[in-house]
Amino acid sequence: MDRLIVVSNRVALPNETRAGGLASAMHAALQEHGGVWFGWSGRLGSRKEEGALHHTEAEGISYVTMDMTRSEYDAYYNCFSNRTLWPLLHYRPDLIEFRRSNYEGYLRVNTLFADHLAPLIKPDDQIWVHDYHLIPLAAMLRERGIRNRIGFFLHTPLAAPSLLIVLPPHRKVIGALADYDLVGVQTQSDLHALREYFAQEFEATLKPGGYIDVDGKEFRALAFPISIDTAGVIASARESAATTPVTRLRRSLDGRALVIGVDRLDYSKGIPERFDAFGRLLANADSLRNRVSLLQIAPVSRSEVPEYRSIRRDLERRAGHINGMYGDPNWVPIRLVCKTIRPQLLNGYLRLARVALVTPFRDGMNLVAKEYVAAQDPEDPGVLILSRFAGAAEQMREALLVNPYDPDDVAEALERALSMRLRERVKRWRALMDLLEHEDIGAWRNRFLRALHGNAAPDKRGKSPAAQPIAPV
Repeated sequence: MDRLIVVSNRVALPNETRAGGLASAMHAALQEHGGVWFGWSGRLGSRKEEGALHHTEAEGISYVTMDMTRSEYDAYYNCFSNRTLWPLLHYRPDLIEFRRSNYEGYLRVNTLFADHLAPLIKPDDQIWVHDYHLIPLAAMLRERGIRNRIGFFLHTPLAAPSLLIVLPPHRKVIGALADYDLVGVQTQSDLHALREYFAQEFEATLKPGGYIDVDGKEFRALAFPISIDTAGVIASARESAATTPVTRLRRSLDGRALVIGVDRLDYSKGIPERFDAFGRLLANADSLRNRVSLLQIAPVSRSEVPEYRSIRRDLERRAGHINGMYGDPNWVPIRLVCKTIRPQLLNGYLRLARVALVTPFRDGMNLVAKEYVAAQDPEDPGVLILSRFAGAAEQMREALLVNPYDPDDVAEALERALSMRLRERVKRWRALMDLLEHEDIGAWRNRFLRALHGNAAPDKRGKSPAAQPIAPV
């Protein structure tokens, strides 16, 4: 396969802690094929030298990053990406804030990406662009004469067409996906939404094999459910089980069952409502009082956005109310931790938990659900409670699926999970584990790259030759 160029908002540099399976998957792909990882440096300030890039070489990979000014970052990232696109894609049109100046800033930064990236591209390179921050990038590269195969993967959900059209420039933003050769989404539901959007808004022709023809410009859209480094999580959880922090947590529980939630602090995760459901459990099941604790790990993110500061205050208030009503000097019902826990330690906490409570209102996939399953002790696994609106629910049907908008439904699932017999727990876990062992992050990466490589290079962004069918991926 030809050289690979990965493009993302942030770059996982070799001297940084790799925060997840995606970074590891991209490093593995780049090591296998050779290539470049391009994105923002994480630095803000005046751009002293126009066009200046930072270059780092390690393990056969070139890391190339660019700086942004504060005003560029605010318009592109804080405002349009995270206060316009993020709520739109997560079915929260009531939270959308749209200003033309922010949209123009979003386009300016994507233009900078295209200007800096285009000279680095060789004729046979394949390009893999990640996430909603960079949707217009392929169109801008095409304008600069780039005819390489370009793939895009959306890590978030994709809203229904009736919601996408709420965005004033939706035809320019969502329509720009047609300039990619391959567009990957998380689930079949997302894929259906994408195909329906192009059919309704552009009168596109929907063809077999995932092809979409928009005014003679053809691209392919497929679902690629992202996964985890299954073997890595298994090993990490097993090793962490005996570490001092995990041992201390186990002792502090004093024989009580642990329910765990792990979410970035975000309104899409449904954490306040999760607290309410846990309170409902304690109110309705007297026998569980002083016998179960909820540990909610919620690292703070996007602190510049007021809504996120408000969520933290709300969580602290709700946790305090439930702890004050049901707790006693020897038992705290809810433990709230608003900081990042290193992955190896987190895997140890997941292994210790009897139940994982993963109840987002909307999520592209939710890898915590998969990490929890992989972290379990095969002889005594816990139970996964999963929102029907997480992308993972399409694959993980053996979890206890719940409606996160219904606190009684979640409370009843908690009670069922805490009383579930070992035989049923093992049966459910085994089915979920079979999925994760077969469909890990490496399989996801390879499926996408095979599909991208298989797409015939278009002729001046016209139709791809129809005589070459692509093998199923």
